[in-house]
Amino acid sequence: MALRACGLIVFRRLVGSIPPPDNVVYLLLQTSYGDHHWTPPKGHVDPGEDDLTTALRETKEEAGLGEEHLQVLTGFVKKLQYEVRGRPKEVLYWLAELRDPGTAVTLSNEHQDFRWAQLEEACALARYKDLQETLRAAHRHLEAQQD
Repeated sequence: MALRACGLIVFRRLVGSIPPPDNVVYLLLQTSYGDHHWTPPKGHVDPGEDDLTTALRETKEEAGLGEEHLQVLTGFVKKLQYEVRGRPKEVLYWLAELRDPGTAVTLSNEHQDFRWAQLEEACALARYKDLQETLRAAHRHLEAQQD
């Protein structure tokens, strides 16, 4: 049985003179363990919990951003599949906009830093090709909504 995790690709829109889609920045958290990789908030599904509930719970636990702070967008969910220590793992990501761009991020002890980054910086921080492609797909989704 595959390990399963769920998370949110959280974004906010910068106000000012930056035109869309360059006004979009993505939230990445740097882990306080292992190789200190950068990732959107995510975590394992608890027994009896549905996937989106997991994504919302983990985002609240890891970044202090609750459902009241976020608007989950319809029409976007991506599944990543890979192996971790020889076991299959899948991660589902939804796309969520921060309702108030000034809302503060509050990290859990699982993370040591966070960054709001435009797409290319977010992809450079993310390092893993499948996560980079998921971020690019999210960006394309936002661009298509602006047309």
